[in-house]
Amino acid sequence: MGFPGTWMTESGSVIYRVVPKCACSTIGQILYYSDHGAFFDGDIHDAQTGLHKWAQDNSQSVITQAVKGRIAPSFTCVRNPYTRILSSFFDKICGVQRNGKRYRGNLVPLLIQKYGINVGGPDGRDDFDQIASFRRFLLFARDTIRWRKPMDPDIHWSAISGHLSTFVINGGHYDRIIWTEHFNDGMQSVLDTIQTPHPVVLSDIPRFNESEGHGPKRAHPVEAYFDDLSMHLMKEMYHRDFELFKYSFDNPAIKTPIGEIDLDEVHAKLGD
Repeated sequence: MGFPGTWMTESGSVIYRVVPKCACSTIGQILYYSDHGAFFDGDIHDAQTGLHKWAQDNSQSVITQAVKGRIAPSFTCVRNPYTRILSSFFDKICGVQRNGKRYRGNLVPLLIQKYGINVGGPDGRDDFDQIASFRRFLLFARDTIRWRKPMDPDIHWSAISGHLSTFVINGGHYDRIIWTEHFNDGMQSVLDTIQTPHPVVLSDIPRFNESEGHGPKRAHPVEAYFDDLSMHLMKEMYHRDFELFKYSFDNPAIKTPIGEIDLDEVHAKLGD
């Protein structure tokens, strides 16, 4: 299986396991900048050069050697499951993507037909009941994760622990796991341990939120979207994410982590 979703700087300074909706665009641009002294002109996910990516055939042997030989430190970034799935909903379901089309073609019409969701009209700009629509989307997300129906789970709402486990199962080891909610501190701790061709001053780095503006703005606080049933579905889908990455399941209003990540626990439980 190898190391899907893994990126590495061309200089070999650091290895990064990408997790969608967890500051991946900003992290990718930081890694690109650290090698080249400039940002990639466009969405870093579209870059075909300047970074080693597992999806590029010519990068796979280089990444495999670096990961299995522990040649460079490896890290990843995680996010509160409540805010992550809300972000996925507003971006991927309600929003029009940068190519001017809906995400995954017939996905949104399927959700409208089978789950009765509303996405705010053709461009996502009309008023609609965000809470009711999101909760119906949550049922769909659970169906994809639990039964793989009516489709396999999408990378943007499949569990973070599932993304991270492929790296561990195939022989990788995380030296650091940082939180999106404490991004500057976490990313600085990564940069402090590596040598880069170009110095990175985090305070000078913009945030590359490639999904911003795709969909409607969230109209309510996070906790308003989750009733008892919604929280039950969240626990069914993301119980390991809450446990391993130390987020509060009981209170969706608490966005920041409530404990320290135990890397030994992460590797033991994700390596099963």
